[in-house]
Amino acid sequence: MYDVVIIGGGPGGYAAAKEAGLLGLKTALVEKKYLGGTCLNWGCIPTKLFLGATEPIEAIQHLSRLRLGTGEFSLNLPNLLKRRDTLVKATQKAIAETLKKLGVDIYEDEGSLIDAQTISLKNSASTLKGKNIILATGTKESALPGLQFDGKYILSSTQALDLESVPSTLAIIGSGPIGLEMGRFFSRLGSKIILIEALNQLAPLEDEDIGKELLKTLKKEKWEIHLGVRAEKIEVQGEKVLLTLPQKSIEADACLVAVGRIPNTAHLGLENIPLKLTERKFIQVNAKLQAAENIWAIGDINGLYLLAHAASDQGEYVARLIAGKETKDYLPRLVPSCIYGYPEIIQVGKREKDLNQDYEVSKASLLANPIVQAKGGGLGFIKVLWEKDKIVGISAIGPMVSHLITLATIIVANQWTKEEARKYIFAHPTLDESLREAILG
Repeated sequence: MYDVVIIGGGPGGYAAAKEAGLLGLKTALVEKKYLGGTCLNWGCIPTKLFLGATEPIEAIQHLSRLRLGTGEFSLNLPNLLKRRDTLVKATQKAIAETLKKLGVDIYEDEGSLIDAQTISLKNSASTLKGKNIILATGTKESALPGLQFDGKYILSSTQALDLESVPSTLAIIGSGPIGLEMGRFFSRLGSKIILIEALNQLAPLEDEDIGKELLKTLKKEKWEIHLGVRAEKIEVQGEKVLLTLPQKSIEADACLVAVGRIPNTAHLGLENIPLKLTERKFIQVNAKLQAAENIWAIGDINGLYLLAHAASDQGEYVARLIAGKETKDYLPRLVPSCIYGYPEIIQVGKREKDLNQDYEVSKASLLANPIVQAKGGGLGFIKVLWEKDKIVGISAIGPMVSHLITLATIIVANQWTKEEARKYIFAHPTLDESLREAILG
C-alpha cells in the first residue's frame, strides 16, 4: 500500500509527488497521458513562448512610432510550433526523471476511485491502494451551450495554439487571461481582433481601474471591443464564422471561445466517495483542502484559484500535511495573479470591489518610469489599497509589471505601512521604484 496516491500529473500533482518523495513517503502518481498538465502542454508555457517569440514585432512598432528607427521581424509559425513541441517534451521527460529519482512510481493510466483507499486503473485493469489520495485532475475548456469546437473555425484555446496559419480576423469570446494573451499573440501577427465580453469590464476579475486602462489601450490599437453583450449564435458559413450579437452580426475568419474552464471530474468515481461538489461542480474542500477522510483535492479541481502556481503550492502543502510536517490550515491563502502580453497586469490581495467604504487608494503612473520609457512604453499605473494605514492590495497594468508580482505579494502579505517602505532602498532605475512611489503616494 502506498502512503499517498495522486491522480493527475499537472503542476499540483507533480508538486505533491515531488514533495512527498522528498519527505520519504511511498508515492504513486497516476497520469493518463501528459505529465505537466494544462500548464505545460497547452497553457502557461506555450502561451508565454508564443508571446516571447512575437515581442520583437511589438518592440519594432514602438520604436517606429517614436521615430527611432524602422525594421521588420517575420515570425516562422511552423518553426515556433516545432520549438514548442521540443521544449514541452523535454520538460515532460525532466518531470518523469525527477520523480523517479525520488522513488515515485508513475502510472500512465486513467485512475478512478473505487473507495476511499482504492484506485482503479482503466488501461491495465488493475488497482492501487493508498492510505491517502490526492485528486489533481485540473480543468478543461468550457464551450458555449450547443457549440462544438472544430479546430478550424470555432476554436478552443488548445486548438488556437495549433493553428499553422494566421486568421485575418479573429473573434474572441471572453476577456480573461486566455482571451487577452491569445488576442495579443495573433494581433502581433496581423490579425484584426474582435473581443466580446459578456460583462461590462475587460479582464473582469481584475480591479475596475485596470479594466478601464486596458480598454483605453486596446482601443488605441484598433481592437474592436464589445462589452456587456453575449454572442447569441455562432455558426460557420462557408469559410467564415458568423457571430450574432444583440445589436449586430460580426463576421470573422475564426472564433476563439475563452469563456472559462470546467473541472475534470467525469469518470473519476466521485460517486463512490462521500464528498460534496460546489454549484459549479468543483470539489468542495475544507480549510485544509480535504474533500473527505484521507482524500484531498488540489489545484483547479477545487475551484479556489485556477492558477498553476496555486496548484503547486497546494500540492506541496498537502504532501507536508500527510507527512506530519504541516498542521496549520491552508485557507485563507494569499495568491498572486498575472496576465501577460502587452500591457501586463498583476493583482494580489484585495481589489476595491472587495472593500468597504473605509479604505484609501494611492497610485503611481508608469509614464515617467525610465525603464518603461526605455522599452518604448507610455502607459500604465500601480495602485495600492489601504485599510487602517496597512497595505491590503496591489494591482498594476503596464509594460513588464509582472516583474513586480513577488515583491508586491510580500508587501501585501506583511501588510506594509509607509514606514516599512522607507526602510529599504529601491534601486534606480527600476520598475520597482514606481511601486515605492505608489506606496508613499
